[in-house]
Amino acid sequence: MQISKNITYQEGIKSVTAVKNKIDNTPDKDQLANMKVLANKVFEPLRSGLGDKPINIAIFFRSPELNKAVGGSKGSQHMEGKAMDIDNDIYKKGPTNKQIFEYIKDNLEFDQLINEFPDEQGNPSWVHVSYNKGNNRKQILVAKHGKDWKGSVITTYEIYNG
Repeated sequence: MQISKNITYQEGIKSVTAVKNKIDNTPDKDQLANMKVLANKVFEPLRSGLGDKPINIAIFFRSPELNKAVGGSKGSQHMEGKAMDIDNDIYKKGPTNKQIFEYIKDNLEFDQLINEFPDEQGNPSWVHVSYNKGNNRKQILVAKHGKDWKGSVITTYEIYNG
């Protein structure tokens, strides 16, 4: 089964953690419908806009149990099928994570776009993007490592300033 032209169902639900821990990562019909919308409104235009080269989806759907197992946010849009994380820097050819981030930012409709833990040149470790049909905030953030009042490492989010 295909979620979209270039995303198979298996790509959409893949998770090493789910397999390792025997967690069911099957979306229901509403979650699958959301996955199809995100794939067709963001992923497919992104891929064709950047030369129709392969783009690696690191994470797409996460069931609530899987989301908890990986330490995801309690309100993660991955659980609704409305978010995906893209990491294309595994490929030596094709668009970089930074090019993917910039293309989405400048050309596509989205709910939330996060430059995740960028290096000194601003290249994201991965790109988080979500799409919320009919209610997109166009929110752009940068995720960074910070520390809480005890000195423990936490993730902080800042408004992206280009």
